[in-house]
Amino acid sequence: MPANANRAPSAKSLAQTLAAWQPRLSTGPASKGKAGRTALSSFDPSKKPFSSGNKQQDKAAVEDLAVELDRLQNLFYADRRFKLLVILQGTDTSGKDGTLRAVFGRMSPLGMHTVSWRAPSEHERAHDYLWRIHQQVPAAGDITIFNRSHYEDVLVPVVNGWITPPQAGERYAHINDFERMLTQTGTVVLKFMLHISLDEQRERLQERIDDVTKNWKFSMGDLETREQWAHYQQAYEDLLNATSTPWAPWTVVPANSKTHRNLMIATVLRHALENMGLRYPPADPALDGLRIV
Repeated sequence: MPANANRAPSAKSLAQTLAAWQPRLSTGPASKGKAGRTALSSFDPSKKPFSSGNKQQDKAAVEDLAVELDRLQNLFYADRRFKLLVILQGTDTSGKDGTLRAVFGRMSPLGMHTVSWRAPSEHERAHDYLWRIHQQVPAAGDITIFNRSHYEDVLVPVVNGWITPPQAGERYAHINDFERMLTQTGTVVLKFMLHISLDEQRERLQERIDDVTKNWKFSMGDLETREQWAHYQQAYEDLLNATSTPWAPWTVVPANSKTHRNLMIATVLRHALENMGLRYPPADPALDGLRIV
């Protein structure tokens, strides 16, 4: 689907394009056997389904979309009937920070919140694993972006064997119920899995080593996690199949191209905001004919 900054794709066109990048929907633990699973390997991280075919044109489209998203976000904040939670999940170097800068960086700080999740503190570990998450979900009129999310709790513990497969299954059910509750109480949930290849990660990690201005981004622990690449890919495949629900579906974003990653997410976000039927609240009758002297 060629991108056009001045003309938004139709809902039908967007849905058709996105369908190829969304796992089959799950409605519960028993809704999917192995035959019904979506393989993560079926999503090619080098593809560019939203690209015009011209990188400079795509970059310009991202800039135009960022301006349009700022306008829509101001309207969203004024309307205050909705809440929006955007989840950015992906392996190290997949581009979560870059997405925040390119897609959300132009938006007004009014009602905008970014939460970057780290390992839980001792106080947070004393509660259930969703306790700290629930405190950060958006209020009415707010847009909250999660840089990583509660899905870390079905990735890191699974890969490291800290929880058993039955316990992981319980957590998938908890998360589905949690997100269902959010959507039933007025929160729109957009979930993006930023998908890059092993080779692309190698190049981005090497860049962090070679560029002194990016050294601070690199940790020796990144290499240990990279050695677990296959295990993390399996954990991602499992969570995508278990938690892509009708109320909060996953979208896999092919993200080897940073420009395309930004273009795809910005396009989906614009459509979601436009689809809400946002409107300004009624004007105060006292303003009619009022003149400032």
